Amino acid sequence: MSIQVIQQAINYMEEHICEPINYVQVAEKVHMSGYNFHRTFSFIVGMTANEYIRNRRLTLAAVELQTTDISVMDAAYKYGYESPESFAKAFTRFHGVIPRQAKQKGTNFICFNRL
Repeated sequence: MSIQVIQQAINYMEEHICEPINYVQVAEKVHMSGYNFHRTFSFIVGMTANEYIRNRRLTLAAVELQTTDISVMDAAYKYGYESPESFAKAFTRFHGVIPRQAKQKGTNFICFNRL
C-alpha cells in the first residue's frame, strides 16, 4: 500500500466523516481487503482507521460546539453517536472536559488534525 492509497482512504473518511463509516467500507473504496487495509493503515498511521475517524469526529464536534450554537445533543447525533450520553462519555475521555464546557470560549481541548 502506498502513501497515495492511504491519502485516498483519508480523503474518503474526511468526505464522509458525518456518515456511518468504518474501516471495511474505506478498504473497499481503495480496493483492499478489510484485513490488509486495517493492518497497513495501522502500521503507517499509528492508529486504526476507526480510531482516526473517532478522533476526527470528536475534534470537529469540539470545534463546532465552541464556535456555533449547536446543542450537545445535535452534535452527538451529527457525529455518529447513538445517544448524547455515549457522546459525552467519549468526548470527556478524549478531551478531558465535558461537552458543555467546550461551548465556553477559551476552553482547551485536544485537536486531532487531518492527516
